[in-house]
Amino acid sequence: EPVSSYAASKLAAEIAALEVHRRTGLRVVIARAFAHTGRGQDGRFVVPALARRLLVARRAQAPVIKVGNLDPVREFMHVADVVEAYCRLLERGRPGEVYNVACGRGISLNELLERLMEIVGHRVIPEADPELVRAADIPYLVGDATRLKAATRWAPRVGLDELLREVVDAQAD
Repeated sequence: EPVSSYAASKLAAEIAALEVHRRTGLRVVIARAFAHTGRGQDGRFVVPALARRLLVARRAQAPVIKVGNLDPVREFMHVADVVEAYCRLLERGRPGEVYNVACGRGISLNELLERLMEIVGHRVIPEADPELVRAADIPYLVGDATRLKAATRWAPRVGLDELLREVVDAQAD
């Protein structure tokens, strides 16, 4: 049940791929990756964007940063863990199956900002900016990777704090 145009387009692509698998026998394995980040991710994504704003605020000793909606709950994985899941699915995934690549541990964006402030060493007041608020934010988006773990014995290795430190360090460079 897609809740956005983006989700509907992903589901349509999955249906098309699975239909090709059904008709031709082509080995199709679907991986649904939940939010992931790491060094080098584009600054338009929430983790590097918040890290950058905090670093700029620390340099300027600014007490406020602009933010979008901090209420949604998301999970964040390291991109290397996601790539590892993809590799395991290439080896052990069952054709025609759909797997969530997820850690299953959600965090509110507000708590994410709190953790980033601790890492950066600068506390700010988040100020909502309508330009940064998404019109259709999904309140809770956390996946269940039970099928992936059972098929491949995959589990994420990089913890959230380590991941956030890496992104902060990358934004500081």
